[in-house]
Amino acid sequence: MSREIKGVLFDLDGVLVDTAKYHFIAWKQLAESLGIDFTESDNERLKGVSRLASLEIILSIGNVSLSDTEKEAAMKTKNDNYVAMISQMTPGGILPGALNLLMELREAGIKTALGSASKNAPIILERTGLGEYLDSVVDGNRTSRAKPDPEVFLLGASDLKLNPEECVVFEDAEAGIEAGIAGGMLTVGIGSAEQLGKADALYPDLKGVSWEMIKKELAG
Repeated sequence: MSREIKGVLFDLDGVLVDTAKYHFIAWKQLAESLGIDFTESDNERLKGVSRLASLEIILSIGNVSLSDTEKEAAMKTKNDNYVAMISQMTPGGILPGALNLLMELREAGIKTALGSASKNAPIILERTGLGEYLDSVVDGNRTSRAKPDPEVFLLGASDLKLNPEECVVFEDAEAGIEAGIAGGMLTVGIGSAEQLGKADALYPDLKGVSWEMIKKELAG
């Protein structure tokens, strides 16, 4: 492809930081309090999904019904438990290769933005020190539509003053890859081909992955 890439938009959980384990623990605690057996396999269905949609999936697994008020209380309980865990994060929670790639992008003059459904992104960025490597942060506090709607990435491109076709999205969830494609952007999947086969480039993780390597693959 002959596109000139000027911006990179990153998902947060599973791409830059390892927070998936905290989400799983907090959702499992909530599910068990409702008498629902929630497994790691079930947890895969929550990737890239909003908090309310995640709760609805869990309730459907257990065939449990809650009122709107009860749903709000359940989501608050889950989030309080999750925030307590991520508040103890350190730069050690950054996934291998992520910081090196962010530094390479900065040196290459490529703009960077976060595009995450998480409303807790500011806490994570502060605790890990990743905020200083991002030119824009678009999180669940700024968006109203969940992936695969491209809203979060289109806002990021707008913040960077770039056209969508000048941007590439890094995602570990199928809904995120679909959002990038819907936004007219190139996509890089972090994970398995089974889930992320639609991505323009695919890596199991960012360990040892350089910007030059990515550019060559996207250009091929």
